[in-house]
Amino acid sequence: MAYIEFKDVVKEYKMGEVSIKALDHASFEIEKGELVVIVGPSGAGKTTTLNILGGMDTITSGKVIIDKKEISNYKQKQLIRYRREDIGFVFQFYNLVQNLTALENVELATQICKKPLSPKNILTKVGLKDRMNNFPSQLSGGEQQRVAIARAIAKNPKILLCDEPTGALDYATGKQILELLQNTCRKEKMTVIIITHNQALTPMADRVIYFKNGIAKQSEINSNPTPIEQIEW
Repeated sequence: MAYIEFKDVVKEYKMGEVSIKALDHASFEIEKGELVVIVGPSGAGKTTTLNILGGMDTITSGKVIIDKKEISNYKQKQLIRYRREDIGFVFQFYNLVQNLTALENVELATQICKKPLSPKNILTKVGLKDRMNNFPSQLSGGEQQRVAIARAIAKNPKILLCDEPTGALDYATGKQILELLQNTCRKEKMTVIIITHNQALTPMADRVIYFKNGIAKQSEINSNPTPIEQIEW
């Protein structure tokens, strides 16, 4: 049994009498500790999938099994606990608390989970040792994204979900962020799932999942992922 099993998942949204199928019997598997890239055009079902994996949305039919637990059957309180303890989120727009320092932003996230990592150690690992006491407005876009990643990692989650984490960044900074995520997956043995519209990034992944019209197509395992610094896009 795979660590993550997404089985024949359908997700429909209803707007009056109109029904929109965001996911159309989508299926894929992910093993523990893999770095996975999910690609596809806008509206293909990528973000819906990420929201379901993160316990922020529910499915219409099918099954979602993570670490042998069927989260698609969870009640609201169970989903809240699951998001709090098992999931780390990294968004395209950093969602930092503007009147808290970088360190305080990370510390805030660690207060709601069971076995957090040291905020200071994680900020040091992401290259912000000398910027811990700065407010978000005093940081560059790349530094703010590093804080957001540190905040997610410090929760010590089983799964790190990243929604277009480089979408608001320039090329060089985006590459640094992807390298950080790739290294995090390897060193922390964390399952990292990255959504992107950029297929040039697929060589960095252990596994690639392609979405089109709500249908998922899974690649073979990449036994030799390319270091992100060697990828041009």
